[in-house]
Amino acid sequence: METQLQLLNTQGFKHTIRRLCYELIENHNTFENSIIIGLQPRGVYLSSRIVKELKEITGLSNLVNGKLDTTFYRDDFRRRSNPLIPNQTEIDFIIEDKKVILIDDVLYTGRTIRAGLDAMQAFGRPKKVELLVLIDRRYSRHLPIQPDYVGRVVDTITSDSIKVKWDEIDGQDEVLMFTDNVEKI
Repeated sequence: METQLQLLNTQGFKHTIRRLCYELIENHNTFENSIIIGLQPRGVYLSSRIVKELKEITGLSNLVNGKLDTTFYRDDFRRRSNPLIPNQTEIDFIIEDKKVILIDDVLYTGRTIRAGLDAMQAFGRPKKVELLVLIDRRYSRHLPIQPDYVGRVVDTITSDSIKVKWDEIDGQDEVLMFTDNVEKI
C-alpha cells in the first residue's frame, strides 16, 4: 500500500526558499555578474520565487533571469512513446563569462541537469555554473551531478516519487513523497 508523506508544508516551503535566498546572497552579494535560469517545466516556479524573494530581501531590481527548455537536449527524448511537447525558452541575454545559477525543483537522476548544461551552451560559455534544487533525491543519481544549494535532502528508492505542488498551478505549496517502503516512516 502506497503511503503519502508531507515533506514540506506551506510554511516550511516559504522558510526553505528564504534560506536558499540567503545562501545565494552570501555567495553572489549584489548578483552583478550572476544570472538565474529556471529549468522548464517546474524549475521555473522555483526560480520565479527565488527571484521575487531576492528582490524583496536585497532591494535589487536588476536580477537577470530566464527560463530554459531541455526537451531536445535530453538523452532519453527519442525513447519515449508519446510525442514530446517542448516548453518555451526565454533567455534574452548572453551568459558568456557570467555565473549561472541553474534551478530545478527536484534533482533525481541528473539527466535534466545534464541536458540543461548542454542547452545553455547556445547562449555562451558561463564562467561558473551552480545548481540549486528544492529537493535532492539522494541515492538515485545516474550521472555525477550534485547541487550547490539544497532545500531538502530526501533518501529515496527508485519506486518512491516526489511531487512538488506549486500554488500557481496546484493551489498550494507543499512537497509530498509517495512510497511503498513503510520502513522509512
